[in-house]
Amino acid sequence: MRLTVDALSARRGEDLIFKDISFTLGAGESLILTGRNGSGKSTLLRAIAGLLHPESGRVIWISDGAEDGMRAAEACHYLGHRNAMKAELSVRENLEFWQSFFGDFAGGQGMSIGEAAEAVGLGGITHLPFGYLSAGQQRRMAFAKLLVAWRPVWILDEPTAALDVSAESVFTALIKTHLGKGGIVLAATHQPLGLENTQELKMTGFAGVMESMW
Repeated sequence: MRLTVDALSARRGEDLIFKDISFTLGAGESLILTGRNGSGKSTLLRAIAGLLHPESGRVIWISDGAEDGMRAAEACHYLGHRNAMKAELSVRENLEFWQSFFGDFAGGQGMSIGEAAEAVGLGGITHLPFGYLSAGQQRRMAFAKLLVAWRPVWILDEPTAALDVSAESVFTALIKTHLGKGGIVLAATHQPLGLENTQELKMTGFAGVMESMW
């Protein structure tokens, strides 16, 4: 199992945000993106997740049983700044939708709704409308979305935003469990996630692109 980013470049308007970024992650490996706001962290994650068309380069997924030419995005879960949950639906209804929408990727099996809610420490409130939850509870339940359908690659953009210290430790434990099962994690964060032996990529944004052009 391997995710390869090959010479990826992205543009915002007329300006290149980054160019020629390359790396490879195998089973159980993680990469943390660092850098100031606006340096291209979110743009890179969105391009890898298939949500943004890059200026150049490609993202390649290789695994047993994967079809030739399969889009790498099909192997990915993406958790962005927004939680992607409908406020008027219950937590359970939201999670059931994502479980059905994604299904399980080959090689793994997601948790039940109840198990996922328990895993993020909120097992007793799945009947409540998502909009009734606090910001921290909403973020926990958005993370549960990653647990109800198996995807080997987790792409996380500021995953611990709006969380207290105890919730951060829960997230770190879940991420470590995913890596221990052979999963892959890419995360942009200003806060340390407590992961060991992780790679780091510092994004420099427009300035770094310009410097490399001279």
